[in-house]
Amino acid sequence: MTIKEIQNIIKEFEKSELMSLELETKDVKIKLSKQKQNEIIENKSDKNIHLNTKTKHHDNLNTNDENHTYIKSPLVGTFYAQATPDAKPFVQVGQKVKKGEVVCIIEAMKIMNEITSPYTGVIKTIEVNNKDVIGYDQVLMTIGEVFEK
Repeated sequence: MTIKEIQNIIKEFEKSELMSLELETKDVKIKLSKQKQNEIIENKSDKNIHLNTKTKHHDNLNTNDENHTYIKSPLVGTFYAQATPDAKPFVQVGQKVKKGEVVCIIEAMKIMNEITSPYTGVIKTIEVNNKDVIGYDQVLMTIGEVFEK
């Protein structure tokens, strides 16, 4: 099973109405649950990856509000605010960003995924901390004063 296949399984599980899922192949055993706080992907070589899926809920906020919108995580992984430990963060609160500009990195299965701003605007809040484990569709940042969608 490839990393891409595992990522797709996690993404589809997050979107589904299923509350738990167990899948086992020759090399990989995956257990996913929306009722627990952890997802566990177990490799038969006794290596475990624990993904904490605590999320901040913004269900009552309108994502199409004219004054602000959100940058959400497209996958489950680890949030990194900067490219390297000693580099400066990609963005900071109050900074203007352009559509397509890299705002963070999410590491999933040892793959670094650059997350770009879908809008031109000003970063109002950063909802997660560096190295936080984040869930699919979790709000990462709030952009206010959106100039271009």
